[in-house]
Amino acid sequence: MKLLIDTNILISAGLFPNSVPEKALQKTLTPPNIAFLCDYSLDELVRVVRRKFPQKEKELEIFLYKILLTAKLIHAPIEEIADEAKIRDIKDRPILRAALEAGVDAILTGDRDFLEADIAHPKMLTAAKFLTY
Repeated sequence: MKLLIDTNILISAGLFPNSVPEKALQKTLTPPNIAFLCDYSLDELVRVVRRKFPQKEKELEIFLYKILLTAKLIHAPIEEIADEAKIRDIKDRPILRAALEAGVDAILTGDRDFLEADIAHPKMLTAAKFLTY
């Protein structure tokens, strides 16, 4: 399965080892799954860590380096698409664009704006749900 990993999964996995999000992240990085990270999400992740957890910046670098050894980094297109209007938070819309551009099967997320959006493809999966696949 091809999965785009959302920012909140990265934050939870990085801060809470052995958590459900961390286990789901590890599963995305293991074949036959193919993990994707969006440049837009990584920028958001760095901003959040700098603002809320500045003492964790070095750990974040190491964490991301390890993930990027396996995951594919993709760019969030600028052009808007029709389905993105179904996502309440406009800051999440570039992530959907990136997912569609990359042809992923699902977005791994805990974000309600994704989970409650009426989008058929890609699937929106919580970490817990993905672990049952």
